[in-house]
Amino acid sequence: MRHTLRRQVRKRRETLRIYAYGLCMGTADALPGVSGGTVALLLGVYSRLIAAITAITPRRIATVLRGYDPQRRDRARAALLEMDLQFLLPLGVGMVTAVALIAGAVSTLADSYPLALFGFFTGLIAASAIVLFRSLPMDALEHAVAAGAGVALALLVSANVLELPGSGATLVFLSGALAVSAMILPGISGSLILILLGQYVYLSDQLSAFLGSVGDLVTGAGSTAAMAGPGTTVVLFAAGGLVGLFSIAQLVRRALERARTTTLLFLVGLIAGSVPAPMHNVAEAHALTGEVLAMTGAWALVGAVALFALDRLAGGFDPE
Repeated sequence: MRHTLRRQVRKRRETLRIYAYGLCMGTADALPGVSGGTVALLLGVYSRLIAAITAITPRRIATVLRGYDPQRRDRARAALLEMDLQFLLPLGVGMVTAVALIAGAVSTLADSYPLALFGFFTGLIAASAIVLFRSLPMDALEHAVAAGAGVALALLVSANVLELPGSGATLVFLSGALAVSAMILPGISGSLILILLGQYVYLSDQLSAFLGSVGDLVTGAGSTAAMAGPGTTVVLFAAGGLVGLFSIAQLVRRALERARTTTLLFLVGLIAGSVPAPMHNVAEAHALTGEVLAMTGAWALVGAVALFALDRLAGGFDPE
């Protein structure tokens, strides 16, 4: 009896610990400049995360779904263990919790203090690019080409010279595919992708509106009609995220296996080229006067110092 009780206590503690890891990763992914993949590396769970995600295949899912057959239950149980759902589920819940909390704060700050918010983001992005470039070699022509291609692509996207195909629902779906796949990659965060695509504030607003409408519905003060609009956006983003997680992320992982340094330099180049992206949000809220630029620059300095301090406390970021 005591042995069973102790095992249950250990299991609950382990679940809470993984949930806390998810909170840390979700917070990082909700803020441009630090990726959930990097935090997973610092926490020592990155290899387990990648192994669990890559273990989720259509064949294993089908095996689990056939577990109602007594003759196939052993195979279903084995497939569940291989997918490591006892790790992925609490981690995912923790990440969703953190993203939901951050989204509400972003929506409020974007309306009330856009200079502080987007200036801070600019500093985070710039400092993270410096930290990551510093840890990578640049001793071959292909390295310079890869980094330059990443910078150029990000600059073209942030300037709206290059755009994702479609708009509205299609753009939300594609944004989810790109952002969520980036969440598991070290060095680049999903929120940075959303800022680059100009969807960060919009999706934060939609998520906050959805959660608020759910709360109103629970208390009896809301309606399903109020929840339908933002709920559709959240579902489309999540559906795109699932597609990206098992397609785009897999392609990038293969590229990392075949040409690690070149691929990483391209990814970090994307970060460097994204530095001006938050300024588009500033320009929408204020005329870019000298005073506005000075205030934005001051907050960018705060963001950069925060990132450098985190880098020092962590003992350096490894982008692998």
